[in-house]
Amino acid sequence: MASSSQTVSLRLVLVRHGLSSFNVDQRIQGRDDLSALTPQGVEQARSTGDALRELNLDAAYCSPLRRAHDTALTLLEAQGQGLSTALEPLLLEIDLAPWSGLTRDEVRARFADDERIWRTAPHQLELTDCNGQRVKPLMALMEQAEHFVQRLRADHGAAIRGERQQCVLIVAHNAILRALVLRLLNLPAEQFRRLRIDNASVSVFNLGESGVQIESLNSTAHLGQALPERSAGPRLLLVRHGETDWNRQGRFQGQIDIPLNANGQRQAEAAGRALAAVHIDRAYTSSMARPRQTAEAILRCHPGVPLTSSRGLIEIGHGLWEGQLEAEIAAGWPELLAAWKQAPQTVQMPEGENLQQVWDRSLQTWQRIAGALAANETALVVAHDAVNKTILCALLGLTPADIWVIKQGNGGITAIDYPQGPGGAPLVAAMNLTHHLGGVLDRTAAGAL
Repeated sequence: MASSSQTVSLRLVLVRHGLSSFNVDQRIQGRDDLSALTPQGVEQARSTGDALRELNLDAAYCSPLRRAHDTALTLLEAQGQGLSTALEPLLLEIDLAPWSGLTRDEVRARFADDERIWRTAPHQLELTDCNGQRVKPLMALMEQAEHFVQRLRADHGAAIRGERQQCVLIVAHNAILRALVLRLLNLPAEQFRRLRIDNASVSVFNLGESGVQIESLNSTAHLGQALPERSAGPRLLLVRHGETDWNRQGRFQGQIDIPLNANGQRQAEAAGRALAAVHIDRAYTSSMARPRQTAEAILRCHPGVPLTSSRGLIEIGHGLWEGQLEAEIAAGWPELLAAWKQAPQTVQMPEGENLQQVWDRSLQTWQRIAGALAANETALVVAHDAVNKTILCALLGLTPADIWVIKQGNGGITAIDYPQGPGGAPLVAAMNLTHHLGGVLDRTAAGAL
């Protein structure tokens, strides 16, 4: 598949504060400033700063609440660039004033109906504020996040327009960071529970005139965790195959069965090492060589795990574009190529597929795999760029028009949980993790995939 030609203009690095005293006690923090970083939280902040040494940061914003501010100060000291941070009230955590300081069990006992709404439909929760007014905390937070996005656009407009490149650090809290992600993706508050942001995790978003791209979400590898801890219910690990020579050359592969190159084999082996300590019960792969070779490399650390091939997971059929470079396609199909970049959902590949066809077969296969898992099982699924992107768009509540929002690096790992079982809403626990390939950023091959 061919990826969007989006140029990184403004890179946003989102970090949640380190483990706090209220996190340990399972108390509601909200907007109160009563909790502080634990020694483990301080060490997490330091480790995050070490991991971000590779980045040249242009600006840093953080919530004024001390658990976030102390995380930012410790992180930036470890990062070593000498950057100062701007305290930003628009990054304050969600206001759950009536619950602040209470344990989760106390909230469940004293506010049973509201607590159930918060868990199942948080956008509908109403609480009484200090002025006696009924407010919807999450909806207010979504508006706050929109104001911060506008602030970023004002402060870094030249970068967004592609006139320069900038990298901005944002240190805040669980709920406001999820709200910020939803605003960046133009998703409604109803999708709030589909995202996970762990303490001191790193998420990377790229923002340009053409839109936003998720480079990675909720990476915890720098904290010694290859993956975030699993939630209740089954987990699926979605991996993109390693690099091929055609990936490196920028040639459209589609359904031509190109094998891994030497670097792709190394990427697959690195993914295997990253997942070596993760229990895997079943494995599935596209029936094509490059994902099968990737799956086999990963499963060397998991002897005895059955591997099932599925044609429902094969890459998009590019038809007459397969085997060609972008310049060659531009010469023969200039208008169609332009549409592929700007409105991919409208394109019928010449003698090939369209995205809706890929979406339908990919999602049908994914749902069949998920539906076969028991609550404690984990399945590995290895596939391709277009297949992975359509699956992830569907799980996030996006559409085929949004596939360029999703980045899938060669050998990148994504974790999807189903806390209420396969019939319930999915939780994107982490996306496109490539730390095992070296560093925070995804530096795998770009271009035609």
